[in-house]
Amino acid sequence: MFFADEANKYKYTILVRIETSPEDLEGMNIARGILTARGGMTSHAAVVARGMGKCCISGAGALKINYKTRTLKVGDKVYHEGDWISLNGSTGNIIEGKVATSEPELSGEFAEIMTLSDKYATMQVRTNADTPNDAKVARNFGAQGIGLTRTEHMFFEVDRIKAMREMILSDTLIGRQNALEKLLPMQRSDFEGIFEAMQGLPVTVRLLDPPLHEFVPHQLETQRSLAEEMHITLEAVKIKVAELEEFNPMLGHRGCRLGITYPEITEMQARAIIEAALNLKERGIVAKPEIMIPLIGTLTEFESQEAVIRETANKVFKERNDTVEYAVGTMIEIPRATLIADKIAKYADFFSFGTNDLTQMAFGYSRDDASKFLPIYIEKGILTADPFEVLDQEGVGQLVEMATERGRNTKPKLKVGICGEHGGDPSSVEFCYRTGLNYVSCSPYRVPIARLASAQAAIKASL
Repeated sequence: MFFADEANKYKYTILVRIETSPEDLEGMNIARGILTARGGMTSHAAVVARGMGKCCISGAGALKINYKTRTLKVGDKVYHEGDWISLNGSTGNIIEGKVATSEPELSGEFAEIMTLSDKYATMQVRTNADTPNDAKVARNFGAQGIGLTRTEHMFFEVDRIKAMREMILSDTLIGRQNALEKLLPMQRSDFEGIFEAMQGLPVTVRLLDPPLHEFVPHQLETQRSLAEEMHITLEAVKIKVAELEEFNPMLGHRGCRLGITYPEITEMQARAIIEAALNLKERGIVAKPEIMIPLIGTLTEFESQEAVIRETANKVFKERNDTVEYAVGTMIEIPRATLIADKIAKYADFFSFGTNDLTQMAFGYSRDDASKFLPIYIEKGILTADPFEVLDQEGVGQLVEMATERGRNTKPKLKVGICGEHGGDPSSVEFCYRTGLNYVSCSPYRVPIARLASAQAAIKASL
């Protein structure tokens, strides 16, 4: 299947795209597997599929995908929509025909190894989870909390994306607030489900991170439908979409910059988190929310967003005549933030290293485009491994060590973890143990690997 909005056309679907975008999220959730011609270990397709537990091959450059003819060409062989192919996500092999599959489960000798790992591991393993189902899967695999909930993934369902687009396209504060009022109960419900799945365990929720252009429609037909629903002209929608386009969105209007520009977004998300925790408290369920401010590079950015969060929380506590404990911390993913970690730690309750972006900015490699040259670099010995798969301990690792040390010089008991894809790589997990991190966080299906690696790191250090 070549189009995400048609993913339910067949019972067993592999979504084949040149590359995926957040607009494809619903189709990716329906599909059994995902195959892209562009991308890499930390591209949109790979990160989202990993969190969903979906088999994904990203960056298969030999593929020639034609959306008009709905064909996939590999060499001289052409595959049409409806033909059977199978994916091996471990090897990256695309197999012609249908191959039998089975669901992984924690049992037998596998379960025994996990029990043994918990006996020796001292560094915790959390998970990256965006839905209650992701959280349940990870908890069954032994996750000890959630290190990253990406709130943006909650906005792409059909009923929610309309309200999100309404908020983005609005030119007034009142218009944005009205749209956010529609999103508030949806976000609150999601948080309740996630907190309940992880009851008694910490849950780190990252505030809205991606640039807004990822949420707006880019196809003419979808733009026309949105214009009709909002009772505005198609031209007005086109102009707004064009205004949101950025030359380098990964370094653009995203992360805390969104919350500073539109504090009403941060206010809505903070209210949803705190209200969800209070609702569970009324039911006798303990929620431990940790609110994470993304992409800060200055202390004032953190202070600005922290003030909105705490003011909103206090307002909710007053309205409900009740309180819950919560923490406010930040994602350290910009090199400058590692340099001023001692200052940030005066105010932040925790640090979580976003090593995907930290690697991107430290190397100057685009996460989505580096797959074009990284295999050549590795083949020629310029790099020994893909730094988005295996943490670069010499360079990026030095930034992690420095920020951890400086942060704890200010606040000795500062909680520190990582939530990039490196949290599931054994050598990276060992590095995190040596650096003294409290936890690593990875996608649900990588939790067992991380638990084993954490135990092995502890045993190795004791020898």
